[in-house]
Amino acid sequence: MDSKRHGTVDEQLLPDEAVVALPPERESLNGHKPTVMDPEQFHAASEKILKAINKVIDGKAEAAKLALTVLLAQGHLLVEDVPGVGKTLLAKTLARTIDCKVSRIQFTPDLLPSDVTGVSIYNQSSRQFEFRMGAVFANIVIGDEINRASAKTQSALLECMEEHQVTVDGHSYQLGEPFMVVATQNPIEMEGTYPLPEAQRDRFMARISMGYPDKLSEIEMLETHQAVSPLAKVTPVVTAADVAAMIATVQQVYVSQSVKEYTVALGRATRDSARLRLGASPRSLLQLLRAAKATAALDARDFVLPDDVISVAESVLAHRIILDRKAASSGDTPQSIIRAMLANLPISQDAAAERRGS
Repeated sequence: MDSKRHGTVDEQLLPDEAVVALPPERESLNGHKPTVMDPEQFHAASEKILKAINKVIDGKAEAAKLALTVLLAQGHLLVEDVPGVGKTLLAKTLARTIDCKVSRIQFTPDLLPSDVTGVSIYNQSSRQFEFRMGAVFANIVIGDEINRASAKTQSALLECMEEHQVTVDGHSYQLGEPFMVVATQNPIEMEGTYPLPEAQRDRFMARISMGYPDKLSEIEMLETHQAVSPLAKVTPVVTAADVAAMIATVQQVYVSQSVKEYTVALGRATRDSARLRLGASPRSLLQLLRAAKATAALDARDFVLPDDVISVAESVLAHRIILDRKAASSGDTPQSIIRAMLANLPISQDAAAERRGS
């Protein structure tokens, strides 16, 4: 099935050349040996990306930083909010600031799994089946309105997001590195949508809500965006090699035993809570720690503090937990429960000493 027939791939974003499948050991990222950046280089590269995003997305610096955090932590991002607040714009802007291969999938009810992953087509001249890559073969995949596709099509992303590979007709194909899915969805309109199951939501490292801009940012948007979209002026500010080096730098960030224990204590608190039917999974704690390492690196530190875990805990955990009926009826939200747990969770003396030492 040709994905172009459904209009799933944005030709303006997707380069002509195909993404080169990497060997299973993935010793390189897009052909570049990952090398660790020094603090000055890392700070300069991250500031370039954030500055480019903030020129397009007015008044959403925290959302821009979290999107970059997820990219550097090798996770996936779910942007959930009402229409017209810049969900897709944020995804496109992040993609265009990086000199990587990008594709865009418009999820619709008639979208097929093969449109996402690819399909084997019989070539009559060679009398062999040939694999045609789907839209997921890119470094950054923008999934617009992901909850409009059927559950069958949504599940096509599970292997891609977790294992960075696609299996079709018994053959596995490695995806390029770095690989990130940035998906958007509208939580208000329910007609013609298929809510993401828990297994799918757990694949996303973080979920953010854009929210409405403040008054000054909205006025500035009306002054600068009415003639032409600022997205048209966005050009890559870092290369694929830079992104590879930034990811390698984040991987080298030190995590002390006390911070690991604090992270596990938070996860176990969600599982033991009487107000929750489903607590945080072990995968979510691993991703929480990865996001905390990226946060520390963006704050020019080579070690993680409990504050780094706290700063990303709500975005990483809130979409993975399920409230008890009593808690839901009383007005609690996943976000409020996570905040309450963080407020009541004690920090060990070792972690507190690390915080003071910073």
